[in-house]
Amino acid sequence: MFRLAHLSDVHLGPLPDVTYRDLASKRVVGYVNWQRNRRRHMHDAVIDTLVADIKAQQPSHTAITGDLVNLALDGEIEMARLWLEGLGDPHDVSVVPGNHDAYVPGAFDKVCRAWAPWMTGDGANGPVDRHSFPYLRVRGGVALIGVSTARATAPFMANGFFEEGQAGRLGRLLDETGRRGLFRAIMIHHPPVRGAVSQHKRLFGIARFQKTINRHGAELILHGHSHEPTLYWTGRGAVIPVVGVAAAGQAPGGRRPAAQYNLLEIGGEKGNWRIRLTRRGLTGPAMPPADLHTEELGVAGPALVKS
Repeated sequence: MFRLAHLSDVHLGPLPDVTYRDLASKRVVGYVNWQRNRRRHMHDAVIDTLVADIKAQQPSHTAITGDLVNLALDGEIEMARLWLEGLGDPHDVSVVPGNHDAYVPGAFDKVCRAWAPWMTGDGANGPVDRHSFPYLRVRGGVALIGVSTARATAPFMANGFFEEGQAGRLGRLLDETGRRGLFRAIMIHHPPVRGAVSQHKRLFGIARFQKTINRHGAELILHGHSHEPTLYWTGRGAVIPVVGVAAAGQAPGGRRPAAQYNLLEIGGEKGNWRIRLTRRGLTGPAMPPADLHTEELGVAGPALVKS
């Protein structure tokens, strides 16, 4: 049994010192949002509690689907690197970037350099950059495939992008790992289904992504971005679960669900995979994480229906 922990939207804080030069960009919008909203609801103590619980569950691997930081300041990127070191060995932790990790032009490249050990595919020797996605890691009988949808966008926009070049590379990886009889788990930040988030946050290239999945197949898709514990189904015949998760740094008492992570137990073999999803998270300010919901996902389900 392969146990995969999935968390997302960590939004590590507090913000480091911010200069006027730092705010001479889209960051001024994010800074105001942090001061008015995120600062009150995103807490490191919550993340620490969640991480301690993840480690106690002893997962085979941990997947993080983006938004480790808030404004992609240099200090935040370095702080996230140190946090990843504490979370686990790069061999056991895989990361894909989110829109906040590529908040302004140039941030994505800095993130790729700083977090490269957690975003490098097996046997890859070159630098991590936009063209190194998707990457592939095989752990046990599971193929972990990291897709990037992160790109700097205009103020008040948080869109993702899945373009033709990455679609072609993803298709080849899915074919290769499918021939090997591996369980194929795709990690992506933006939910690749329509209606999951508002228009200013949606993924451009959803049709391209779904066409790729229909043609080449997959067994599981993990995403973040929505800050909601959702379940959709996609793929030809709607047989592939698309699993979202609440933000890992969300304190109880906000309008969004309090911090959660997913624990997915994967067993079986090609043609007969079994997936058991358990959502663990906070139930109150002083309460340790607990099981909130458990279900068997199996290999089929209703087409694009929210859980």
